Amino acid sequence: MPQTPPFSAMFDSSGYNRNLYQSAEDSCGGLYYHDNNLLSGSLEALIQHLVPNVDYYPDNQMRKIAPKILQLLTEWTETFPYDFRDERMMRNLKDLAHRIASGEETYRKNVQQMMQCLIRKLAALSQYEEVLAKISSTSTDRLTVLKTKPQSIQRDIITVCSDPYTLAQQLTHIELERLNYIGPEEFVQAFVQKDPLDNDKSCYSERKKTRNLEAYVEWFNRLSYLVATEICMPVKKKHRARMIEYFIDVARECFNIGNFNSLMAIISGMNMSPVSRLKKTWAKVKTAKFDILEHQMDPSSNFYNYRTALRGAAQRSLTAHSSREKIVIPFFSLLIKDIYFLNEGCANRLPNGHVNFEKFWELAKQVSEFMTWKQVECPFERDRKILQYLLTVPVFSEDALYLASYESEGPENHIEKDRWKSLRSSLLGRV
Repeated sequence: MPQTPPFSAMFDSSGYNRNLYQSAEDSCGGLYYHDNNLLSGSLEALIQHLVPNVDYYPDNQMRKIAPKILQLLTEWTETFPYDFRDERMMRNLKDLAHRIASGEETYRKNVQQMMQCLIRKLAALSQYEEVLAKISSTSTDRLTVLKTKPQSIQRDIITVCSDPYTLAQQLTHIELERLNYIGPEEFVQAFVQKDPLDNDKSCYSERKKTRNLEAYVEWFNRLSYLVATEICMPVKKKHRARMIEYFIDVARECFNIGNFNSLMAIISGMNMSPVSRLKKTWAKVKTAKFDILEHQMDPSSNFYNYRTALRGAAQRSLTAHSSREKIVIPFFSLLIKDIYFLNEGCANRLPNGHVNFEKFWELAKQVSEFMTWKQVECPFERDRKILQYLLTVPVFSEDALYLASYESEGPENHIEKDRWKSLRSSLLGRV
């Protein structure tokens, strides 16, 4: 799978854009500008640039400084609320907020509103994490359930939701809910092992305990395995074929909605070896629509087709007249790879020791676009029964999928026969 970063052409082997650096036209106090945009500067100069002085604040009284500080804190708590799960950060915030609130009545009201909003966000995150933990603790292998309580799983996805369009909408509910809890600071934590600008490792020695990125990737994997399980479960060939065609329709509707993450998870599940080897089943399936979807998500040329479709969905979102048209759910693993390679492929500092602003502008651009997409409210009506099934129904492990596949359509060679016997012995206790 190609993993070329989208901005790789901009950077040479040294990890920065020499042309941009050399074209810097203006410097002031150790800061370099181009077309009035700050390109780079020494860390000392950047800090000095932010220190209040007589030009910023003619009067040093708190009532003059307070509005700016309050604005900064409000934007910080709204954009990076998870920073304040750290007790020291919250303690410092409360101390500074108390100082500001001791001034005018207007400040007290704004500070109170800011703190209440932050506490609500952190409480919602805690509740969300509790739900995820509960789902994770109750998850079991489907084969285990079938062996111990064979009558307990009589349903399949079609009996729960016969309409593939409705299922695509419910998948979109799950996607948007999980995306909503991912904070921009989590991208930084995912890639930065130490302070990117200094060698002081203590900056990141105590990581915040959020794992929403991991939980979202786990959801993608679960959906892939759920699709494969639902296809391999039916005993009759025509029922398996019907299940494949059902998921093709679900995937196509996901594409129309702009839900590319569920789309790729479904395609991944249908391309898993235990499913793809069911040749007799696939022979009964009309695959034209599936071929189109696979073409759209083809990884060749660094996912060129997908990136084109994503840009189209993003443009549609900008000019949307309805909530449905605003939906853009990117293929998340690829988004993470893009950010990772941008971070790894470009130096944090230029050869002269200045901070490489060009890199951080590009990182901020990608994360900001994602933050816009994740804030869209899902326009579809929730169906609790379908959502519960998608999130909690047991799925097969990889070995169980292979066993079910061999039971449906027998092994075709000695390697498959040996594996079938081994799986029957280990999973079913049969020889």
